[in-house]
Amino acid sequence: MLKLLRLFLLALAMVVVFVLGSLVCLLRPRHPNNVHLLGRLFNKACPLVGLKVRFRGYEHVKDLHSAVYIANHQSNWDIIALPGAVMPRTVAIGKNSLFWIPLFGQLFWLSGNLLINRENKAKAASTIGTVVDKIRQRNMSIWMFPEGTRSKGKGLLPFKTGAFHIALQAGVPIVPIACSSYFGQVDLNRWDNGELIVEIMPPIAIEGYAPNQIRDLLKHSRQLIAERITELDSEVRRP
Repeated sequence: MLKLLRLFLLALAMVVVFVLGSLVCLLRPRHPNNVHLLGRLFNKACPLVGLKVRFRGYEHVKDLHSAVYIANHQSNWDIIALPGAVMPRTVAIGKNSLFWIPLFGQLFWLSGNLLINRENKAKAASTIGTVVDKIRQRNMSIWMFPEGTRSKGKGLLPFKTGAFHIALQAGVPIVPIACSSYFGQVDLNRWDNGELIVEIMPPIAIEGYAPNQIRDLLKHSRQLIAERITELDSEVRRP
């Protein structure tokens, strides 16, 4: 019964978010602050599934104009758990097939997020150039999941290089974001599903990395996130 009630309330909340979000995005289509606003709205749904999310580290990026944010990607619940860490003038990059998800895909694009064709390496490389231009011209930041897919409880997966190419070419820092492990923690039939801790870590300066050292930057970034996840897991309150 509790699960049915929660699913109903979640559906109702998503309808409200989609309506409000669509109105905002239609008034200012693809504005770089749309994603920040929608992220805050999505994050407010966490109590509906019995999750408490604690955010830390805003002070590390309060004066940062542009960056590439990278976070670990665990499950579909990330869509409500992580957006509270999305800073103003930050947009996400997703695969172009997202556009065809009814309502969500169209709002994802209209809000200003970027879609790329991952199957076509030539087009993906061209898109990286476009992203770099946007960062430079509009003082925007980019949010990416460098694992490329949800880990589903398998631990932190290997990182892809796209986010690091963008950071090096745009000359902006990498900002690691670590979310405590929670895959399988959400049970809609349980009142209290514990908590998550999402931590925005200090920016990683890219000035010391040459283009041929991109793998070193990737490994360093991944190690920082992996170590912080382990620390957060020891601290977080479980259900």
